[in-house]
Amino acid sequence: MFRIAAIVLAVAAVIVALSTFTVDERERVIVFSLGEIKRVDPEPGLHLKFPIVNNVRKFDARVLTLDIPPDRFLTSEAKNVIVDFYAKWRIDDVGQFFRATRGDERNAQERMTQILRDGMRNEFAKYTLEEVVSGERITIMGAVRQQALDTAAELGVVLVDVRIRRMDLPDEVSESVFARMRAERERIAQDFRARGREEGERIRARADRDRTVIIANAYRDAERIRGEGDAGSAATYAQAYEQDEEFFTFYRSLLAYRNTMVGPENVFVLEPDSQFFRYFRDPMGGRARAGE
Repeated sequence: MFRIAAIVLAVAAVIVALSTFTVDERERVIVFSLGEIKRVDPEPGLHLKFPIVNNVRKFDARVLTLDIPPDRFLTSEAKNVIVDFYAKWRIDDVGQFFRATRGDERNAQERMTQILRDGMRNEFAKYTLEEVVSGERITIMGAVRQQALDTAAELGVVLVDVRIRRMDLPDEVSESVFARMRAERERIAQDFRARGREEGERIRARADRDRTVIIANAYRDAERIRGEGDAGSAATYAQAYEQDEEFFTFYRSLLAYRNTMVGPENVFVLEPDSQFFRYFRDPMGGRARAGE
């Protein structure tokens, strides 16, 4: 009895397994009925089917990577560029995908590879080598993706993105390109240097002019102050002379003695009665006699 129950359970399990299938949210599913498409994209979960009559094909619904072997493309100058690029794609219409490729992912990849290569070839032919190297790759990738969208839709797939992984120049081209780029950078550097020298000369000329003006103004102010000082000094001397002529003469003589009698070799050849030494002979300068 136990064996019969086990057999019944096993048969029931087989029937259930053959009559049901599950759909994951990461999958796109087609249900066939005797070889013809019956249902497309059932909801994720558990579903029923008729054994033998129905069969199920599952495809990956995630974003997939299409690695394309590096290829050479010609620029508008007929220069070769070696481009390594890839694409991101996913199945959008699983029914159309199956009808266009018979469900063969390799067939879809080969067709998309050819589509993208043709698009790259057309876009690279619009730009010079310098433009391609210097920064037009983003524009090229966007244009290639836009051109391939309609063709990819015929395969039931959508191109999510197209990216250039690496771009190299053939050996016979790279040296000439680098030489031209070096010459261009050197020309730009020389232009900057020339403008710098010109600006430096302008700054130096402005500084020399300002220096001359400042010195001239300082000399003018110094002469004016010196003149005012001399005038003030002369006025002071005149006032002192008017107040006491004899004292003023005595003071000026003392200044003359101090300024001339310096150093060990100050020799004077003068007459004994010279006026220069009259205060040595008569310290009172005649005042004592005048007071007598």
